[in-house]
Amino acid sequence: MQESPDAVFLYIPLMKDLGMDWSEIKNTPRYELEYLLSSYHEHQRFHSMDGYDDKDVQEMAKNKPQIRRQYSDYLETRRKYEKKMGVKRKITFGGIG
Repeated sequence: MQESPDAVFLYIPLMKDLGMDWSEIKNTPRYELEYLLSSYHEHQRFHSMDGYDDKDVQEMAKNKPQIRRQYSDYLETRRKYEKKMGVKRKITFGGIG
């Protein structure tokens, strides 16, 4: 069996995560496939911690410290896209609303 990074990092995720079939993949330029896959991963990061707040993360991080990094990446991604969309958050005494 031959090891192929393209299969592992590109073709299989496109088939599994985006539901593309082999003929669609073969008929799509590689740069578009890479863009689709990177956009999908960005979307996953954007929604990875939806529904959690700082208190939830603090509690989960007691057992799994890597959660803090994941939450930090999530917040950074949210801020980036909210800034691009022009979303402004209200800052209240109880936190960001």
